[in-house]
Amino acid sequence: MGFKDESGNEFNLLDDISFEIKEGVALGVVGESGCGKSMTSLSVLKLLPSGVTIQGGDILYKGDSILDMNQEQMEDIRGKDISMIFQEPMTALNPVHTIGFQVGEALKVHFPGMKNSEIKANVLEQLELVGIPNPETRYYQYPHQFSGGMRQRVMIAMALICNPKLLIADEPTTALDVTIQAQVLELMKNIKQKGSMMLVTHNLGVVSELCDEIVVMYAGCVVERGNIGEVFENPKHPYTKGLMAAVPSLDSKGKELYTIPGIVPTVKNFEKGCRFSPRCEESSEACKGIKPELTRVGDNHFVECWKYNNSEGSPCQK
Repeated sequence: MGFKDESGNEFNLLDDISFEIKEGVALGVVGESGCGKSMTSLSVLKLLPSGVTIQGGDILYKGDSILDMNQEQMEDIRGKDISMIFQEPMTALNPVHTIGFQVGEALKVHFPGMKNSEIKANVLEQLELVGIPNPETRYYQYPHQFSGGMRQRVMIAMALICNPKLLIADEPTTALDVTIQAQVLELMKNIKQKGSMMLVTHNLGVVSELCDEIVVMYAGCVVERGNIGEVFENPKHPYTKGLMAAVPSLDSKGKELYTIPGIVPTVKNFEKGCRFSPRCEESSEACKGIKPELTRVGDNHFVECWKYNNSEGSPCQK
């Protein structure tokens, strides 16, 4: 996936992104801001920003190519089969329509034969499930009458109203307090039992509790992926190790928390070799010339690091 700047220069945003979400499985996608998590999730529904194009590969849903689907076919899938909870609750809702209208709109589009009374009943039930108090009153109110956390809950209700087979959740609990966050996570656990989920988040604790598999992204690449137990118990990539070391715990009280040195590079400053090498404490000269490929290190565990690549062409092999 790439884009062109105002000068016509081409840049790769995402490179060799590959993973599978099986039915009934929750996949967690983690990484720092700017790693490409949200762009990856938007590509699944063909909602990429203007100027961004997919230059290779494919996105398959039940064996059909999403990239080959026209606008009408995508509109039939969005909100019904694949739904998304967006990251910005303060700007994602339409200020001139009531909450009830916006949550129920997907039902009107995908189930045109449904009566207005049935739509309202479904909306009220969904608002109550996501923790909206007094749903009968809130149904007729507008977004400006809701706090940020309440708007986030409304967006979650919108995404769940059609019982999608795949739910893409981009930081779904960011604006919620701890109590409501726990309620929403419990609700999402129930949703996972009915379908599949792609959870984009910074919170490794949420991933460990909710997800079955994990993808760790850095600078537009997948640096590690696999079963949640394998990756958490035995992280291989130095970046994954750094993320986990930076999570505070009861044992870290009074101690200085670990931080990964440096910052995520911009798309114009990606390294030719391993993109994490400028920040990696285990980096060598071999890491800077050739980009490593994902290497199997377990039954369902893959890592993109020359330390674990035993191929003949590996620059780390003597």
